[in-house]
Amino acid sequence: MKTQRPISSDEEHVVLKFRPRTSAHPPGRRDEHEPAKAQPAANDLSRYERPGDEGDDFRHRMLANVAALAFTVALTAIGIWLAVSIADLRKTQDCVLMGRRDCARISVTPQG
Repeated sequence: MKTQRPISSDEEHVVLKFRPRTSAHPPGRRDEHEPAKAQPAANDLSRYERPGDEGDDFRHRMLANVAALAFTVALTAIGIWLAVSIADLRKTQDCVLMGRRDCARISVTPQG
C-alpha cells in the first residue's frame, strides 16, 4: 500500500530570523499605545523589600533555628522509635505464626 505525501514546494519552507529580546520592550514596562491592564499582584515584590538601614533580628532568627532543630530531632526520634516498634511487632507476629508458644517477652526485674 502506498502512502500519499502532499506535494510541497520550496516556497513553503521558510527560515524565520531569530530576533532576541532587547531592552526595547522590558517585561515590566508597557508601550504607550497599549491600554493599561491590571497586573497580577504576584509580580509586585516591593511589599517584601525591607529598608537597608533596618537590622536583622538575630535573636528571633536563632530562636526559630533552635525550634526547627528541636522539631527535626523529635521527628527523627519518633521515626526511629516507630521503626523499632514495628520491627519488634513483626518478630512477635512471625513467632506466633510459626506456632511457638513462648513468643511474649517477659521482663524480669532483679530482686535483691
